[in-house]
Formats: sequence, C-alpha cells, structure tokens
Amino acid sequence: MSEQDTAARVAGGAPGEARRGRLDRLLRRSPLQPLFRARAARRLSVLAYHGVDDLPSFTAQMERLVRGATPVSLGAVERAVTEGRPLPPRSVLVTFDDGDRTLLTRGLPVLARLGVPAAAFVVAELIDGDQPFWWREAAELAALGGIAGALAGLPADAVVGRLKLLPDVERRGAIEELRATAARPAVRQRQLSALELTDLVAAGVAVGNHTLGHPCLDRCEPAVVRAEIERAHRLLTGWLGARPTAFAYPNGNFDAGADAVLRELGYRLGFLFDHRQDALLPPHPLRISRLRVNSDTSRARFDTILSGLHPAVHRLRGGC
Repeated sequence: MSEQDTAARVAGGAPGEARRGRLDRLLRRSPLQPLFRARAARRLSVLAYHGVDDLPSFTAQMERLVRGATPVSLGAVERAVTEGRPLPPRSVLVTFDDGDRTLLTRGLPVLARLGVPAAAFVVAELIDGDQPFWWREAAELAALGGIAGALAGLPADAVVGRLKLLPDVERRGAIEELRATAARPAVRQRQLSALELTDLVAAGVAVGNHTLGHPCLDRCEPAVVRAEIERAHRLLTGWLGARPTAFAYPNGNFDAGADAVLRELGYRLGFLFDHRQDALLPPHPLRISRLRVNSDTSRARFDTILSGLHPAVHRLRGGC
C-alpha cells in the first residue's frame, strides 16, 4: 500500500471505508460501466502497485486480468513506442514502485504461475540494506514523538504529505530532526538484494529506475535531479548487466529537468502516477499514465479502475 493510501485510510476510518465500498459497488453496477469498458479496450492500462499486502485479493486481481485483459510486458510497451505500432486491445501492464520485498515473496509466485509479466521500479540506494523507505520512517518517527520545525503543529498522519511538498533539502533536514527527537529509531526494514533483482528479471519482472533515494524530483535542485537519476542508473546497470531503459517518477511528480536527463541516458519509457489510462500507442513515451491500485483493492473498485470509470469519477470529485 502506498503512503498516500495509508494516510487516507487512517483519516477516513471505518465509516469512510464503508462509504467508499458502497460507491464502488454502485459504480460497478452503473450503466456507464459497460460504456467505459468498451472504451478501455482501446486504451492501455498500467497498474501501479507498491507492495502485496493482501495475497488472496492480489491473486484474484491477476486472475481477473488473465481472464479479461491482455497482460503485456515492459518490453512489449517499449517495442510498441519504438516501432510505432499500437499494443493489442485491452493491454494491461502491471508495475510495482519502490521495491518492497512483498513483490518477491508474495507477488512473484502468483505472477509466475499465471504468466503475467510485470515491472519493478526500485529505489537504488536501499538495495542490499535494511534502511526503511523514508516515508515509512518519517511516519513512524512522528508517531514516536519526533518533531521538526517544518512540521510544527501537524498530526502524525499528515507528516508525510507535508514532507513531500517541501524543497528537498528541507525534507532531508526535517527527517534528520525527526530522527534526533523521536523516542527511539524506526524499525529497520529488510530490502531487496542485488541478487534478488536478477531473480526478478529471470522470472519475467523487468527492473527499472526509481531514482537513488526517492525524492520528489520537482522539489529538487537540477544538480540533485541529475545525480538521483544518474547514480541509480549506474548502480542498476552494474547489478543487472544491462542499462535500464524505463523510469518511474517518485510520487508521480513529472519534472522537465528529469525528462532531459532521461533522454540523455537513452531511456525509452517513463511512468507517472496520475490515475489515468493511456493510448495503446502512448504519444508521450516518457510520460505514460498509470492507474493507482493496491493489492487489497476490492473487486468492485478493481473492475471500475480497469474500465476507466473510477479514474473519471475521481477526477470529477477533484482528484488529479
């Protein structure tokens, strides 16, 4: 589950979950759903997961894709944009951001059994270590009483959202303050190893660049943007024995400076996190839209996400 979804669920509580569930079921039964489903046949759906927290639900989602969609690989999308030939109808690409170990331990057996290709965009500086993702660490430190000047007056569940809006140098400073003032350090988190990255590739999961440390690039100085992309690129090339050619923007935040660096390095695909579908031949290969989904997303919502109805309603209600 993403940090955004975690915060939303904490804030919404059980009544909020119940309301969302009713809305999801209503949308799935809506007469608009068949119309959106027909339109979705002519669109590319790129699903953006983080971890695999709910294995039975994730399994059902992947089985749903195999029955009613056309799972495609990252390589197939790259060939489509390189050759200028659209992907098949109902194409769906499954992607995972950050490199949470549950992709390997829970998700990979399901993907392999069903023959569903996928892509994983990893935070390079965390590989072979046990440093938690910065947003998990910040949330835990705030809950443990950590304070920072830039976060004064915020409840613990609002800390991560504020940190992502700060200039990157201020974000890093605020996290250091949280570390210095919390009652104890955050729990360590075992991360993927370099060897496990090659295991993923061998099993049909392409590995792409998600920067060195997962800052919001539109909050970074140009030199930091370049360093974040280039250093991760060099590490991944060494581990994988081949240069990565796909990139996912941390938090989905597009940055024109990053786009220029990606072109210099020969990247062919770049992915956002904007809860939209794209064309079967994406017109902007370095800005391909993705749909937000979790492993525990309900069947009703999953179906309306795939059809494009949920994203459309989300935008009407003020979402991005």
